[in-house]
Amino acid sequence: MSNRHGTPIWYELMAKDPLAARRFYNAVVGWEIDESVPAGSTMDYRMISAKDGLVGGVFTLTEDMCKNGAAPCWMMYIGVYDVDASVAAITAAGGSVQMPAFDIPNVGRIAMVSDPQGAPFYVMRGASNEASTACDPDRAGHGAWHELHTSDGPKATDFYCAQFGWTKSRAVDMGPMGTYQLFDIGNRNLGGTMTDAHFPRPAWLVYFRVDGIESAAQRIVAAGGKVINGPMVVPGGGWILNGLDPEGVMFALTGTK
Repeated sequence: MSNRHGTPIWYELMAKDPLAARRFYNAVVGWEIDESVPAGSTMDYRMISAKDGLVGGVFTLTEDMCKNGAAPCWMMYIGVYDVDASVAAITAAGGSVQMPAFDIPNVGRIAMVSDPQGAPFYVMRGASNEASTACDPDRAGHGAWHELHTSDGPKATDFYCAQFGWTKSRAVDMGPMGTYQLFDIGNRNLGGTMTDAHFPRPAWLVYFRVDGIESAAQRIVAAGGKVINGPMVVPGGGWILNGLDPEGVMFALTGTK
């Protein structure tokens, strides 16, 4: 892929029931998730498409995976120029390898890692020469904001800036909740980090853009999910919400009111 090093390039939902996930997210976000797996596929993996391009995929967790500790969640892929070099640098900086680097024919090279605080993510070098448009804060259905809830916000921010060339921008004082440190990827403000003792464990939370946040909140409830925070306005005038899908996976949306 031609995306710059450090750009989010793919989003993946790990789910036990891909058809239930399809019904929910198609209704709530406006995606089109594949109803079936392509013939000849060796795994149950279904593509997630917005109205104007691919955004990610749904990976079906098997019973054995769940018995060995896998659980439904959203994962973020960060594009890198060299997967093996990135894995080596991440481990040298205190991170760890969850799944060693491997190749998927015609897709690319991938590794699952975690940062020094334990938040998991993938690094990937795609096989295609075309740029991923999965992350585009201006387009409905695409990744718009990337929020890290962690045990040590300042150290985590420094780690990602060093590994991926991200840069710190404004730091927002959130009172008793501490500091919310915004960061830029390239020339776009695309996320923030915060120390959050109330989050179950360090993790990335991706916000997907929708056309209207209030109508999206109604669709969440109608489709069997829960709204756990919001809708609420944030600095800059945007609106956000946090929700749980029918399998209990936390997700987030952003958009106009």
